[in-house]
Amino acid sequence: MRRTHIAGILLVLVISTGFTAHSIMPGPHTVTLRFTHGVGDRVLTLSGETYVDPYGEPFTVEKFRYYVSHLRITGDDNTGQVISEDPHLVDEADSSTKAITFSTFIIRIKSIQFLLGVDSIENVSGAQAGDLDPLKGMFWTWNSGYVFAKLEGKSDSSHANAHFLSWHVGGFRQYQNALRTVRLVLKDTPSPGDTITVHADILKWFNALHPIRIAESPVCHDPGPLSMQIADNYASMFSIER
Repeated sequence: MRRTHIAGILLVLVISTGFTAHSIMPGPHTVTLRFTHGVGDRVLTLSGETYVDPYGEPFTVEKFRYYVSHLRITGDDNTGQVISEDPHLVDEADSSTKAITFSTFIIRIKSIQFLLGVDSIENVSGAQAGDLDPLKGMFWTWNSGYVFAKLEGKSDSSHANAHFLSWHVGGFRQYQNALRTVRLVLKDTPSPGDTITVHADILKWFNALHPIRIAESPVCHDPGPLSMQIADNYASMFSIER
């Protein structure tokens, strides 16, 4: 009887311990990345509002789009998780594209990393579906691939037809590569269910690394040196806001 009693106690302890361990294990929780856009300290609108670049050139914005792909998060213990490899098109004109909600076991997110653009494999695969559908207005040709980021508007400083400002940035081949990796470190650890706001400042397109004036370069529609310089600049446009 004594052995049976002891065995019963041990069985209860094992079951109890297993249940407790399971119950305190952190489960998956959702986090939302929300993208916001501005021009300096002003909120971006597509309604014809006039902004001024660092060189005193006035401009309006009619379209603002870019691809985010190979999205990855890292915890404060250096645990990493790939959220999505697929390109996601963020479009100022469509609020539904400006939020990405995902599930993760990482409780303390330390950094976010993504590729700004569309990788070489998808660029050489021709026109595709979803966010890569040519109807989204971001596909050049089978030879040039996709536009990674687009800024369109008008400026009195532009010598192009109708004073257009039209920067379509792309290029994935050697010596024309406009793909850029963005890594953002969070100052505060978000709680489960939190929203992390990623803010993009359009003014960075003009002078983050290279001085690019509308009067000198109002149009960019091909891979090449100008695309790469604009990409160098806008890779710095993102910051984390809490």
